[in-house]
Amino acid sequence: MKSLQDKVALVSGSGRGIGRAIALKLAGAGARVVVNDLDEAPARQTVEAILAAGGQATHCTGSVTQADFAARFVDTAISGFGGLDIIVNNAGYTWDNVIQKMSDEQWEEMLAVHLTAPFRILRAAAEFIRESAKQEIQAGRPVHRKVVNISSTSGVYGNAGQANYAAAKAGINGLTKAMAKEWGRYNVNVNSVAFGLIKTRLTEADASADASIDIEGRQIKVGVSPQILKNAETMIPLGRGGTPEEAAGAVYLFCIPESDYISGQVLVCGGGRP
Repeated sequence: MKSLQDKVALVSGSGRGIGRAIALKLAGAGARVVVNDLDEAPARQTVEAILAAGGQATHCTGSVTQADFAARFVDTAISGFGGLDIIVNNAGYTWDNVIQKMSDEQWEEMLAVHLTAPFRILRAAAEFIRESAKQEIQAGRPVHRKVVNISSTSGVYGNAGQANYAAAKAGINGLTKAMAKEWGRYNVNVNSVAFGLIKTRLTEADASADASIDIEGRQIKVGVSPQILKNAETMIPLGRGGTPEEAAGAVYLFCIPESDYISGQVLVCGGGRP
């Protein structure tokens, strides 16, 4: 039997990049996955890739910052697959600037997508988790559930030009530790994975080429100059940035039964770079 056979997983921001790799990894281990992306096309592509590999998946499109999103996301899992076992709060992006040039909108959007949205998803799942856990414990067959919140080394160590992102990612680590204490009685393990340099379309784009992504009508500049990227890699003991598949592996560790007694932790996945 596969390690996550018949588990039901929510993975936000899983149409592309790290989120897609996480969704494919969990599905490959037997989980039934609810895929999310801002846009329907990449969400459907991830679902189709899972189905083509013999897995089970559906999608719930939309911005995680929308007021009604959390309830829709959770309901898609419960109504579509009959349960909810794993929540991966992955959706997000960066919107960098030095503090004197950072607008209120930049600050608030990073808190909204990286901290408020995960909070709302966990809140929306709370009733199902509490009631299910009580019934399972009374029946003498407790079930471990997993929450993995995606953080960043910026949230652990800070990073110049990312006051908004670093604050939000530090906040998700605080939420992780609080929820580990609050939901421990329901046999829910709550942990964070803090990624370092992972090579995705956002980090591999050349910043000098005016690369950008569209986030709900806003053109957000992305990318890292090749020289800065090269310098960053020289500071990583493993000598390179990570792949989305390696990032997904770190999340997977917190989803399998072998991690049933690990909770409230922040795992840095950064190739050895502090």
